[in-house]
Amino acid sequence: MTDNSKTGQLRPEPELKPDCPNFSSGPTAKFPGWSLDKINTNVMGRSHRSKDGKARLKYAIDLSRELLKIPDDYLIGIVPASDTGAVELAMWNMLGARPVTVAAWESFGNVWIQDAVKQLKPDNLTILDADYGEIPDLTVIDKGDDIVFTYNGTTSGAIIPDTDWIAEDREGVTINDATSAIFAQHVDWSKLDATTYSWQKVMGSEAGHGMLILSPRAVERIESYSPKWPLPKLFRVKKGDKLNRAIFDGATINTPSMLATEDYIASLEWAKSIGGLDALVKRADDNAKIVHDWIESTPWLRNMVSDPAKWTNTGICMCFQGDYYDNLDVDGQAAVPKKIVSMLEERDIAYDFNGYRDAPPSLRIWCGSTVEAEDIRRLLPWIEWAYAQVQSA
Repeated sequence: MTDNSKTGQLRPEPELKPDCPNFSSGPTAKFPGWSLDKINTNVMGRSHRSKDGKARLKYAIDLSRELLKIPDDYLIGIVPASDTGAVELAMWNMLGARPVTVAAWESFGNVWIQDAVKQLKPDNLTILDADYGEIPDLTVIDKGDDIVFTYNGTTSGAIIPDTDWIAEDREGVTINDATSAIFAQHVDWSKLDATTYSWQKVMGSEAGHGMLILSPRAVERIESYSPKWPLPKLFRVKKGDKLNRAIFDGATINTPSMLATEDYIASLEWAKSIGGLDALVKRADDNAKIVHDWIESTPWLRNMVSDPAKWTNTGICMCFQGDYYDNLDVDGQAAVPKKIVSMLEERDIAYDFNGYRDAPPSLRIWCGSTVEAEDIRRLLPWIEWAYAQVQSA
């Protein structure tokens, strides 16, 4: 039991532990019932360029299209270096033809800003940024600009409520880092030209591979434009002046992990078995509601995002408040979430739910589709218990 010297009360440890203590925001928890024996090993040790190897890569692409309801005239490719590689491949191939606006409101979006400012240095560059928990005014973006943005702020928990701010008759293209939203949100594909995600986010699969989804407008840009900067081999998606469409049929740029591919396929097949995208979104929504309601009823916590319309349903970020916390110095405040995470990790209650290292002191609970609602319900009383421990220390 916890002796809370501030109140003179004893707070007992909760009775129930989560069955799965994995609440990291990436790689995320495996889907319920996952085990190694669910991984197809038929192509292990085979070339990824063999008939069977390419067929499995194409199957992963086709299942992704089916589940995400991607239009038939959009191309889907497996590319190197996770979501980061996919975003940068799109930026390196497509930017520079028109004025560019890069919009960011958390750490990963700021990486795309740095790529534009320090590496690519396109002419007529506009930066739109906002503090953690906020989103800049996206309606000011000129429809003639190419736009780079993050759909969901992975390290802030702020998600764009919609894509109405993207003009139907836009002249530029949109490059969209959607890794913390895809499979947890319904998106309007007509507004998205180059969309990226990684396997280890919402689907909880093994890392290292990125997905690049191109609209016909994105394909036209790549084929009609050659950037002024050199392209590393891992970013080269053209043969001559045309897009190398074999990449979007399973012929990857470099050697993929077939083990990771099969793990991704297993997660997609699980998603299909429970009802597809609608079921995945509902699971994330239901999980997020549990956490959002708890934050609202907990006086010493606040959502990092003040506007409920911008609350994510995946990586929910929460900050501390109240007399105890506010009276701590900067180091003391930073120590609070670290102590809570440490106590619960030591007890195998929850792993990896500290806020991102560049974010304000916070906790971040992943609520995506592979997490079970009951595990979240069991986690929250433990966080309350740990905070009482910290206060009484």
